[in-house]
Amino acid sequence: MSMQEIINAGEEVLLHTYNRYPIVLDRGEGMYLYDADGKKYLDFCAGIAVFALGYNNPDYNDAIHAQVDKLLHTSNYYYSEPTIEAAKKLTEATGMDRVFFTNSGAEAVEGAIKTARKYAYLKDGSTDHEIIAMKHSFHGRTMGALSVTGNEKYQQPFMPMIGNIRFADFNDLSSVKALVNDKTCAIILETLQGEGGIHPADPYFLKGIRKLCDDNGILLILDEIQCGMGRSGKMFAFEHYGIKPDILTVAKAVGCGVPVGAFLMTEAVAKSSLVPGDHGTTYGGNPLAGCAVSTVLDLFRQNHILENVNEVSKYLTAQLEELVMQHDCLIGHRGLGLMQGLIFDTNKLSPGEVVKRALDKGLILITAGADVVRFLPPLIVSKQHVDEMIEILQKCLQE
Repeated sequence: MSMQEIINAGEEVLLHTYNRYPIVLDRGEGMYLYDADGKKYLDFCAGIAVFALGYNNPDYNDAIHAQVDKLLHTSNYYYSEPTIEAAKKLTEATGMDRVFFTNSGAEAVEGAIKTARKYAYLKDGSTDHEIIAMKHSFHGRTMGALSVTGNEKYQQPFMPMIGNIRFADFNDLSSVKALVNDKTCAIILETLQGEGGIHPADPYFLKGIRKLCDDNGILLILDEIQCGMGRSGKMFAFEHYGIKPDILTVAKAVGCGVPVGAFLMTEAVAKSSLVPGDHGTTYGGNPLAGCAVSTVLDLFRQNHILENVNEVSKYLTAQLEELVMQHDCLIGHRGLGLMQGLIFDTNKLSPGEVVKRALDKGLILITAGADVVRFLPPLIVSKQHVDEMIEILQKCLQE
């Protein structure tokens, strides 16, 4: 079938929950994707921060192929060596103690919420505990994750949300303190807000949240589904702040394409929260997912991914700052590591329009919030790839 025939077929059978771009991606190699007609695209989206290792990585592919040939799935009623290896490596990488594997980031957030509420329930037997979340946050689209997502646009059609969620202003410690009471059991936030417009947590704010939780017996849940796994320049973004969460959610790049997420917790939380029967999943942490996570963590170390992020992110930052100085449609730039955003004056140019122009010219970008173009390249990106991206972006802005 031609590319248009494939698109037409999809429009007949797929539920219209995405405004898809009119291309059919067919294969990938390194930093590049190719559509069904053979057109080449430089990818600065990485499947929304998923393909950290780039496309068609031979070591990753070989490991996945071998596991598929050996054992794809078995119930969590039994142990699986690949999953145990993955759990050991992931707890070492995060500094956490216990892990529960899920199929996605939203499911990881669901598990984190349940853990926090069970932890509080066991302390006083009450079921009216509250969770503080952040405005303009994004944690997923399942009912629990949506309930702690600070965007009424996403919530409104599905009301009522789960109860006892209160929203504070991100990077405003006083607004969080104003909501804390004796019913507060957890505070959940992204270490670096992604969908909300690429907002890193201020050090004073995040350290203050950690102290607030410690002083009041509140659990700190950090969502690093998008900003974790090396994207910030450290394995997890919270390491930049010298603090550690009580519960951590991860996904996306932890599997580099295989659908897998996880929520992790300290031993203290694990001992006083979920027990057999409280939570479960059919597919979560099956042998294939375990193999993917284990392989990804090995390849991060072997391929010096963090070193590359720290080197190339400085160059990317400098190039984006240069763009801001050159174009009056750009207000500024913010981000951390290889999670960056250009802020647009939307009265002069729409970020969505830039993304469309870039796609026509063979560059894949995405937006964040109403006024930001987001840059989430695979973590194998080089300075030469940055130069290629900037050249295309310049043309889009000059038009």
